[in-house]
Formats: sequence, C-alpha cells, structure tokens
Amino acid sequence: MSSCSGIRADGGRCRAQAIRNSEWCINHHPEAGELRRKRASRGGKRGGRGRPQAELGGLKTLLEDLTDRVLAGSLETGPAAVANQLINTRLRAIEQERKNRESEELESRIEALERAQEKGGRTWRGA
Repeated sequence: MSSCSGIRADGGRCRAQAIRNSEWCINHHPEAGELRRKRASRGGKRGGRGRPQAELGGLKTLLEDLTDRVLAGSLETGPAAVANQLINTRLRAIEQERKNRESEELESRIEALERAQEKGGRTWRGA
C-alpha cells in the first residue's frame, strides 16, 4: 500500500496509508468530506472505549449531592452509607465492563496476528 499524498496542517507530508485505489488517506480524500463530518460530530460524545461519560459524571454528581446533604444534616448517615455502597458497586461494574471489553479487544488482535503469521507460512510463538 502507498502513503497518502496529502499535506498536514504543519506543512509536513501525511504518513497515513492511502485508501485502496487512491492517492489519499480518509482524512485527505476530497470526496470523503461527509464521512469526516460524521466522524467528527461523534467525537467527544463518547467516553473511553465507547462508554458515555455521562454515566460517570452522573455518579460523581450524585456523590457530591450525598456528601452535601449529609454534611448539612438533611440526610441521615445510614441511608447515605447504603447509597454510597450502591454507587461503589456500580463503579466496580463499570470498571469490570471496561476490563472485559479490553480483554476481548486484545484477544481479537492476538488472533488476527496469529492468522497473519499463519498466512505468511510461519506460526505464532508466544514469548
């Protein structure tokens, strides 16, 4: 595959791989403007690994509210402690989902590398 013929904003040559049967990458191809706009409109709306940041932000807001209400004396410590335990359980579940997704991605990448090695006449050898 060839390199993109595009020029970056800093004046340097783009080092990305060109699209098949084209001289440009997706970021420089003149007919890919609509695709770039769609991708850019999604940018910043999703958290890491595809999880909406709103979920974590909502939990942080809830914790702040619980803290303020306990310190102000408008919420008893018992119910606040239970709510805090539930929030912590949700945070652990979010983290476990992230770890599971990361493991699945790594497994698929390793499988792809193994297939590529086998196609090249070599077998994958672990370290």
